[in-house]
Amino acid sequence: MPKFAQLAKFRVVLRTGLGFVVLGVGSSVCGAAAVWLLLFLQGIPADMGDRNWILLTCAGAYVLLSVLVGSVWTAILHRRTAVWFAQGRRPTPPEARRALRLPRDLALVSGTLWLGGTIILGTLTSILGSALDTLGVTLAVGLGGLLTVGLMYLAAEWVARPILILALEVSPPRNAVSVSVLSRLAITWAVASGVPLLGVLIVAAPPNIGRADETSSLIMLSIVGLVSGAIGTALLARAVAAPLRRLRMAVGLVTRGRKDVSVRVDDASEIGSLQVSVNSMVAGLREQDRLRDLFGRHVGIDVARHALEHGVSLSGDVREVAALFVDVVDSTALAYRLPPEEIVRKLNRLFDSVVSAVDARGGLVNKFQGDAAFCVFGAPTRLADPATAAMSAARAIRDAVREEGELDLGIGVAWGPVFAGQLGSRSRLEYTVIGDAVNEAARLTEHAKHVPGRILASDTLWSQAASGEQARWTRHETVQLRGRDTPTKTWTN
Repeated sequence: MPKFAQLAKFRVVLRTGLGFVVLGVGSSVCGAAAVWLLLFLQGIPADMGDRNWILLTCAGAYVLLSVLVGSVWTAILHRRTAVWFAQGRRPTPPEARRALRLPRDLALVSGTLWLGGTIILGTLTSILGSALDTLGVTLAVGLGGLLTVGLMYLAAEWVARPILILALEVSPPRNAVSVSVLSRLAITWAVASGVPLLGVLIVAAPPNIGRADETSSLIMLSIVGLVSGAIGTALLARAVAAPLRRLRMAVGLVTRGRKDVSVRVDDASEIGSLQVSVNSMVAGLREQDRLRDLFGRHVGIDVARHALEHGVSLSGDVREVAALFVDVVDSTALAYRLPPEEIVRKLNRLFDSVVSAVDARGGLVNKFQGDAAFCVFGAPTRLADPATAAMSAARAIRDAVREEGELDLGIGVAWGPVFAGQLGSRSRLEYTVIGDAVNEAARLTEHAKHVPGRILASDTLWSQAASGEQARWTRHETVQLRGRDTPTKTWTN
């Protein structure tokens, strides 16, 4: 890892660790101060007379002890995650699960210390004061603890986010999430209104706890509710609204055709599960595009589109098409003279010329057969003038191969009705074209190898072509094709 990356990582670790310490100390001190102010406004310490210093001393000592114990406890919890985080390595699954529990563990630390304070101070007040004083202290410390624990949990998720992001890469949220949006909403409601309003209810409802004027206490509780509500709502918005906004933007990009979208998984709730689902969806779309591209490369884009539209079907239809065969001259001697890899390179350059010429004219390269290729014009995509397209493609292929000067070939082109469709079984299909025109084109290819222009087209095909294309061709001799009873009139270029 580069030195500047290590320094940046160390800064994040230090900032996170200090954030936990400040969070623990600050929440404990602020919570204790709020509780003490409420008790002071209610006049409870004054009710104890000369012995109130015992309660004040014990309360101050317990706050200092809680800060010390909480800081050490928090440091121990953070150390378990800071080790792998500082080393810049991926956590193990157990380390990742411990990291994901960090906000909950910190809230547990705070809750344990506040529960201890509630028990100790409530017990001490029952010894030094009256039953109402005991009730007032217990309720005030308990409500302060609930408020502090709630804020601690929400803030700990924010402080620990750099660690949680890495942990979620190893242990992404599944169906059973460790924290839910509902629990966050419940905690935020408690922090923003539940606990402060409960405090208002306790102060205003009989019996009167303490002898002081309740107005100051109610004002103080209202201010605490406003502040804690603002903080809790801001933390909730950061934890819920920000990830949802990023998800909305990512889905918007996907709907516009982007497949390189990736959402950072930074939440352990249902939002994190949604982030994982969006990433899986985009990965699935990328895989579909890759398979569609491979499928199209193997069988042709038009055949792939036909298969996707019509599904698995062993049916087809009869069409009039132009069939074109390309075959290398004396390929047996070529294979004897050249190493296999050199033959493959030459054939690939030949087939590249075939594909370019056929695709440019709307045809389909139906299959490669060793050193030969079979092309069809008019299926599966219907063309306005397949005969002209086939004859033009034959000339373009011949000219491109001659320009390369590597191979000699023969090209035969014919016209006629054929069956065009999927052939085979339901477990393995192949789009193919079967008919007399296919056989005629193959036989013409053998004769074309001995023609100077290296192309022969049937008279039926020539008669179907446009006049401009017909003018480029000259009459050749009538040939007897193997397997056919009648002679075939041919044209060459």
